Amino acid sequence: MSRPGPDPYLLRIARAPAVRALLIQCGAAPLTLAIIYVMASCRLPVDYWSVAAVQGLLAAGLTWKLGLAAWWRVIQLLFPAALLAALALRLPPWLFLAAFLFLLGLYWSTFRTQVPYYPSHPAVWDAVRQILPPPADGAPLRVIDIGSGLGGLVLYLARQRPDAECHGIELAPLPWLYSRLRAAIAGSRARFTLGDYEKLDFGRYRLVFAYLSPAAMPGLWRKAAAEMRPGAMLASYEFAIDARAPDRTIHTTEGEDALYIWYF
Repeated sequence: MSRPGPDPYLLRIARAPAVRALLIQCGAAPLTLAIIYVMASCRLPVDYWSVAAVQGLLAAGLTWKLGLAAWWRVIQLLFPAALLAALALRLPPWLFLAAFLFLLGLYWSTFRTQVPYYPSHPAVWDAVRQILPPPADGAPLRVIDIGSGLGGLVLYLARQRPDAECHGIELAPLPWLYSRLRAAIAGSRARFTLGDYEKLDFGRYRLVFAYLSPAAMPGLWRKAAAEMRPGAMLASYEFAIDARAPDRTIHTTEGEDALYIWYF
């Protein structure tokens, strides 16, 4: 009998840049201690700030060597000093816990998905409305915003197109709860689901809208190409797909990023 392979979900977490960055900081710590020991042996001045500087430089160097994105080098460089500064302020412990819980609810598994909170704006919403097909008999017009955030696009489309089933799915609890409350207060037909869009069947929707991040686009395209049916559309604001050029590009306002559209 063959042994079961590693859990794909756990592998994705282990490969997430945030997890790798944390492991780099941990790996740099013994090197930092060795360097500080040598500095002290040579009678060089050593204090907490010099330890933070050495740790930051080592972590940033390892981050560069291992090929993480450029912004991670800056984060790794400044993280030890920022941590030391926070401790020096002597803030009450509950404040750190409250900030952690708020950010956890807002960003949730951004460390894994690499999709931060990107809000779209009304000009984009209206451009999406304009590409929707007209009302027709037969199969319902289902639209979904994957990573719906605070729900602005879904609520707008539900108002403008009462014939459509407008859905949103969001992985982070706080934006999902906020969008649910907005829909309830407004009496909107828009529906919001807490969950991961990767578990959806894209074949149920005529339009899938995404405003994600460059890191998520290859996986999004693989899923869309495998599941979306003829006549459906994939729309992505700002971020294109390397594997296939868009069939249509719309600039919502002058100087704004583009809305890319692929037809199936």
